[in-house]
Amino acid sequence: MRPVLRRVLIANRGEIAVRILRTCERLGIEAVLAASEADLDSLPARLADRTICIGPASSSASYLDVEAVVGAALAVEADAIHPGYGFLSENPRLARACDEAGVVFVGPTEAQLAAAGDKLRARDHAVAAGLPVMPGGEVRGVTEARELAEDIGFPVLVKAVGGGGGRGLKPVHDPHGLTEAVERAMAEARAAFGDPRVYLERLVRSGRHVEVQLLGDGETVIQLGDRDCSVQRRYQKLVEEAPAPDLGDRLRAEMHRAAVAFGERLGYRGIGTVEFLVDLDRDTFHFLEMNARVQVEHPVTEEVVGLDLVAEQIAIAEGRPVTLAQSDVRTNGHAIECRINAEDWRRGFRPSPGTVTEAVFPAGPGIRVDTHVQAGSAVPPFYDSLVAKLIVCGRDRGDAVARLADALDRCRVDGITTNLPLHRALCADPEFAGGGADIALLDRFLEGVGAARG
Repeated sequence: MRPVLRRVLIANRGEIAVRILRTCERLGIEAVLAASEADLDSLPARLADRTICIGPASSSASYLDVEAVVGAALAVEADAIHPGYGFLSENPRLARACDEAGVVFVGPTEAQLAAAGDKLRARDHAVAAGLPVMPGGEVRGVTEARELAEDIGFPVLVKAVGGGGGRGLKPVHDPHGLTEAVERAMAEARAAFGDPRVYLERLVRSGRHVEVQLLGDGETVIQLGDRDCSVQRRYQKLVEEAPAPDLGDRLRAEMHRAAVAFGERLGYRGIGTVEFLVDLDRDTFHFLEMNARVQVEHPVTEEVVGLDLVAEQIAIAEGRPVTLAQSDVRTNGHAIECRINAEDWRRGFRPSPGTVTEAVFPAGPGIRVDTHVQAGSAVPPFYDSLVAKLIVCGRDRGDAVARLADALDRCRVDGITTNLPLHRALCADPEFAGGGADIALLDRFLEGVGAARG
């Protein structure tokens, strides 16, 4: 018998909590927020039908505590847990605990989370599905790293097997820096993920980060188009857009097919994203990883394909099949998202927690703002610095960039320092405006304006 979700526990905070709340309200589902002590007076807590405290401010004792999250779901008699992104969203332990407690996990299966979350296992699945992967492999220490690096050639990238969100990545441009990079990556991986394993891959000098959105019900898998996420700092995305600009039809079609093949290999259930690195020098692409959750940048896909991806997640969690055929998916227009963070971009992107004294966001056709802040909102120092996402949609990329520039000029967040000035300057940069820039764009831009990269 298919479960009908009447009450969902949202095990997250910030803008994604508000985003999930909105869809639950539209679907007539009661939304209960699981919040830390630091977030009990947040906008998501005030918008939720009910809020339950799951622990102190420290994420390790609240949002990352599987027992506390599942215990909260049982206490409020929730039918399901939606983990959002980050925190426990890709943790197989939470999926298993939900299954054992009789609570629906809004996401993939435990096995799929384990397969996607372990970068080496994901790489093996990619190979089995016929996807191109970057030359490289696991190394168990400096000696193996040296041997493999000599084989594939410098520069190389040291990557944590359990990494994510840009953490556990160390570029190495020559043999002299390899020992330190491997040792630091293993130590950081052990501390951050409890898994010291690392592997090496060839580092692409000129590349683009392009990803493909998937939707699957365990049997049928379809793609919902692609996004470009090449504007990033230290592997942390800053600007995303859909569809990926200046991508040849052949390459785009091959990436779509590859992503679907990977999803079919896992028998994937839910929404997920297959990420690729496009090698501009060789006009090829390679599999990077799969994120088995909703992405921060999901709104740009929603805007161009006309779907509510959180609603699709919930439908799949209720056991409903994918109702769209691949031929039904159409891309309309172009969307760009800017992540507005509480940080000082001219001082090495130093975090800027505090209290928002005023927040003014634009409104109008083609403009969407996903945020959890308003005047009086606290931006605590314990969590990610994201305070809002500005999403604009235009008839084409040129129109979207023009609308973005106008919308950014009408944004104001006072009381904390944000990266809004960076977005305004970047939007006016000719290389960004031209589209199709590589992952080194932001570094070049920061060097040009003399900002500390941190």
